[in-house]
Amino acid sequence: MAKKSAAAPTLSIGISDKDRATIVAGLSKLLAETYTLYLTTHNFHWNVTGPMFNSLHAMFMAQYTELWNAVDPVAERIRSLGHAAPGSYAQFAKLSGLPDAPATPPKAMEMVRILKEGHEAVARTARALFPAVDKASDEPTADLLTQRITVHEQTAWMLRSLLEE
Repeated sequence: MAKKSAAAPTLSIGISDKDRATIVAGLSKLLAETYTLYLTTHNFHWNVTGPMFNSLHAMFMAQYTELWNAVDPVAERIRSLGHAAPGSYAQFAKLSGLPDAPATPPKAMEMVRILKEGHEAVARTARALFPAVDKASDEPTADLLTQRITVHEQTAWMLRSLLEE
């Protein structure tokens, strides 16, 4: 006879179930958008052409590497809050407000514009979560969001700088 599995232990970290669910919903959107932006950036790294090829190819690689390294801490924060992290393309497509990479690679400066808009959008998503995080006194999530906003705003600034005439 098979043993019954024990119920999951109760999570008691000082944040209510309702507040954790609200925070996780926001973090899930942040995760989906970060992953979507990662895929777009990697796609552009592979497909960039033109006179700025070397510099954009290297910059996109640095950016997609940073984004790749960002998804794990976001997913692990979701797990720390007692929820499953989304992780499928279908879930990410449903949660993300970012468009997928264009099927036909755009010109280099259009790639830069798309990535700039993506980083600004992810910064807005992270910032929008602060009221719920503050209400719940969820300092670890606040710290994570502050780090993500800093990266996305700085990256957007660098990309905007390339677009200036």
